Amino acid sequence: MKITLLTIGKTEEKYLREGIDIYLNRLKHYITFRVLEIPELKNTKSLSQEQQKDREAELILKHIQSTDYLVLLDENGKEFTSRGFSVYLSKKMISGLQHLVFIVGGPYGFSAEIYERSNESLSLSKMTLSHQMIRIFFAEQLYRALTILKGEPYHHD
Repeated sequence: MKITLLTIGKTEEKYLREGIDIYLNRLKHYITFRVLEIPELKNTKSLSQEQQKDREAELILKHIQSTDYLVLLDENGKEFTSRGFSVYLSKKMISGLQHLVFIVGGPYGFSAEIYERSNESLSLSKMTLSHQMIRIFFAEQLYRALTILKGEPYHHD
């Protein structure tokens, strides 16, 4: 199974890029994982929030295949403990899924079209987190989940 973290906008802060790179390097020993950054919209001052979400949806859908399993990282999604997330991933792996795509939306969230296309939503926290920081938090939790599944000593209960 391949996993993609699809995001709107680049990771701008150097310290976050470096942190993500650390986990990308660690993850390559466990699974095929990539971060796909879609350029954020330009000249959005004349667009409503709904128009921005609709345009972002067009960009997102260009990178999605009909067989991809989409999971929105959304504040209203299901929450897991780290161990629970590892069980969730294990079930997805044995289910025969080819490509699991986690999506971080733009500043106003997702359009109705993306909610309709998605298979489910997960929340990394009830707190509002920066879209830039979500990327490193997700990469770390993915790494943690995979080490839990392998019985490695990274995670401590």
